[in-house]
Amino acid sequence: MKKTDVLVIGGSAAGIVAATTSKSFYPDKKITLIRKEEQVLVPCGIPYMFGTLTGSDQNLVPDAVLANAGVELVIGEAVSISQEKKNCKLADGLEIGFEKLVFATGSNPVKPQWLKGLDLDNVFFIPKNKEYLDKQITEMEGCNKVVVVGGGFIGVEMADEIAKSGKDVTLVELLPHVLSLAFDKGLAILAEKALIARGVKVTCGKGVKKILGKGSVSGVLLDDGEIIETDAVILSVGYRPSVTLAQEAGLNINEMGFIKVNEYMRTDHPDILAVGDCAEKFSFITRTPKMTMLASTSCAEARIAGMNLYKLSTVRSFTGTISIFCTAIGDDAFGAAGVTENLANERGFEILTGLFEGVDRHPATLPDTHKQIIKLIASLDSGIILGGEIFGGKSTGELINLIGFMIQNSMTVDALLTSQIGTHPLLTAAPTAYPLIKAAEVIAKKRNKYLH
Repeated sequence: MKKTDVLVIGGSAAGIVAATTSKSFYPDKKITLIRKEEQVLVPCGIPYMFGTLTGSDQNLVPDAVLANAGVELVIGEAVSISQEKKNCKLADGLEIGFEKLVFATGSNPVKPQWLKGLDLDNVFFIPKNKEYLDKQITEMEGCNKVVVVGGGFIGVEMADEIAKSGKDVTLVELLPHVLSLAFDKGLAILAEKALIARGVKVTCGKGVKKILGKGSVSGVLLDDGEIIETDAVILSVGYRPSVTLAQEAGLNINEMGFIKVNEYMRTDHPDILAVGDCAEKFSFITRTPKMTMLASTSCAEARIAGMNLYKLSTVRSFTGTISIFCTAIGDDAFGAAGVTENLANERGFEILTGLFEGVDRHPATLPDTHKQIIKLIASLDSGIILGGEIFGGKSTGELINLIGFMIQNSMTVDALLTSQIGTHPLLTAAPTAYPLIKAAEVIAKKRNKYLH
């Protein structure tokens, strides 16, 4: 039997970071990573394989990331785990003994079995599987009309990328607006307008009742009776954690289907951890269970697991997902972190919001200047920032990360108002009208009225 000190199962973002962090903090330990795939895709780059990139070969995670860190890579499928014997059996008969085990088995696309027509040709899902997606790209070359079902981030990005190739693309979303779970109505509507301007037809507030066709898909029937003719359907209606291996090993699974873990990413077995899409999530703000599956969250969990394998640190624990999202539709970018205004109200928080519209460079006459809208959500009683949303240009990604840092560190509106910032005409908004600080100023004025 082969032996290792730390065994990581799963080779995507969470598995890679768990393995490399483990080696960094425990350099004397032998770290082994098992994955099924010969090659691993960058998960967040998958939609761009259908447009911006020339295929999956431009969207690969190099194995050198593991080799350079001193992590051993084993290609194979783990089929069983023994908690008592502390070993893992692979499909090819190999057994690997371990001291510590990290599950990073990820997630799989939801396949709604109630929906008729899933077995038709040219009905696709979006797994993180190179072979499947290569075949999908090839088969879609002859498709002129495409329906994407699901207006979350992946569905929106897929629709936008496919439309770039000149295909007739319709995006169908059950909720009233695309990206409704991440953004309040105002920003969601801006995202819809950006999609429409890029040539995507957007149908919201309707669900798919049935996929039509004989042998191959010919259309989708919506729940209001409308039929959309199509040559291909891409279903992007969510993901489910991949926990079969952990469940069969006897680990506890929560009511949402995730492996139960504590703030150190440990399961109910002290030497077995879980990170990424397969691991339990809860909200940093509301403390409620979450279905959030983000590579950024997965990597944060993986770092925490890797640091806490042998020694626990109270300052290195996972305090809940902040749900930091960002995406781009053409030149327009959208970001969100923490709770939306709607969710804060639903959960019973007393909040104030601040909205400011400016530009991301100064003066506004500079080329490539983009309108920038910042919305902040803060607690009425404490002034602590609970959430934020951004519409803008390329700086949106880093700005929403900044808001995420504020939320995680319980920063108040007053602390933001007294913060020092660096600005430059070609890189940022003006110091006299910095939208992030001006949005905080709006909240501060409202608080003064409420509290005095």
